[in-house]
Amino acid sequence: MTIWKKLCGHRTPTQATPYSLIYGVEAVLPLERQIPSLRLAIQEGITDEENARLRLEELEAFDEKRLEAQQSLECYQVRLSRIFNKRVRPRFFQVGDQVLEVRRAIINSHKPVGKFTSKWDVPYVVQEAYSSGAYKLLDEDGVRIGPINGKFLKKYYP
Repeated sequence: MTIWKKLCGHRTPTQATPYSLIYGVEAVLPLERQIPSLRLAIQEGITDEENARLRLEELEAFDEKRLEAQQSLECYQVRLSRIFNKRVRPRFFQVGDQVLEVRRAIINSHKPVGKFTSKWDVPYVVQEAYSSGAYKLLDEDGVRIGPINGKFLKKYYP
């Protein structure tokens, strides 16, 4: 993707270009200087006083434009959240259940994770269950682990 497309292309969440959200006006591309556009022809045909007045009007509308972009972004995020949450299946465990924890290479960097290594750690026992979906676990040595999000756990069937 070219830099001009990044600067001048409308973004779906905000319905505005990043350039216009920063500077309050649309960018003038070098191509528009070589092949005159209607926008540049109008700007060149006005006096300095009219140009200053128009720029002040643009700056006054600038905050409103940013607010609209913020509202559009929030609506977009809510829409994406709903789509994502439709596919999520929550996992619930009770105290005493045996569960497996997924090995996360970033967090458990001391444990080797190779191509043929299991993705799940040895069974743990749920010691505490919180209403937010977090769990405290006990390993086979009685060491407490957690709190851990339930999405990183699955039921163990011996």
